[in-house]
Amino acid sequence: MTKSSQTLIIIPTFNEAENIGRLLGELASRYSSHIDILVIDDNSPDGTAAIVSALQESTKSLYLLSRESKMGLGTAYITGFRYALQNGYRFIIEMDADYSHDPAVVNTFLSSMRGVDLLIGSRYMNNTVNVVNWPLGRLILSKMACIYTRFVTGMPVDDPTSGFKCFNADVLRALDLERINSQGYSFQIEMNYRVWKKGFIIREIPIVFVDRSVGRSKMSRKNVREAIWIVWWLTIKSLFGVL
Repeated sequence: MTKSSQTLIIIPTFNEAENIGRLLGELASRYSSHIDILVIDDNSPDGTAAIVSALQESTKSLYLLSRESKMGLGTAYITGFRYALQNGYRFIIEMDADYSHDPAVVNTFLSSMRGVDLLIGSRYMNNTVNVVNWPLGRLILSKMACIYTRFVTGMPVDDPTSGFKCFNADVLRALDLERINSQGYSFQIEMNYRVWKKGFIIREIPIVFVDRSVGRSKMSRKNVREAIWIVWWLTIKSLFGVL
C-alpha cells in the first residue's frame, strides 16, 4: 500500500450497497488528493464490497478490507485503527456509511485538530438537538443515553455515543486496543472514556445528524443493553485502577 495522506477515514459497512457508492464518490471528489479512505466490510450479502472494489480502479486513495462475517462495529474500528497505526497516519476519522454524517464536516475536523487529541462531532452541544428524520422515541433514547452516561461516569462529553469523530494517532497508540471489546453505542462510550481517563484533550464541534434515507439501521436491543451496563463497568474498573 502506498500511503498518500496523513489522514485516514474509516468506514465500516454491512449491507450498504444503496449508500456506499454515492458517499465514496463525494469523499473522493472532495478529498482524494489529501485523504485516504478505508472501507471495512463484513461480507455484506448485498454486494457492498464489490461496489467498493470497482471504485478502487478510479480512486487511488480508496482501500478495502473484507472480513469473513458480520463481526460488529467495534471490532471493525479496532481493525481500522491498527491499520492506520501500521501505515503511519496522523489523523484517523470514524464515519458512518449511511450518509448520516456530512462529508463536508471532514474539513472542519481537520482544521480543528490543533491542540486536540479527540474531536467529536456532537448532535447535542449547548442544549441543542441537531438531528433530522429520527422518530421521537429514538431521539429520546439517544439523548437519555447521553445524559445517563455523563451522570454515571462524570465524563464531560455532551454526545458520548456519536460515531463521527477524529483521533490523533498518538491517542490510539496510548490505548490498549486489545482490551476494547464493546460494540455499537458502547464502543463509542468506551473509547471516549478511555481517552478521557488517559488525560487527553477531548473537544466537541456541532454537527447535524441526518438519519439514513435508504437501508436499515444496525442498532439493536443488544446494543442498547450493552450501553446501559458499560458505563458502570468502566466506572468500577476505573475506581479499582484496572481500566
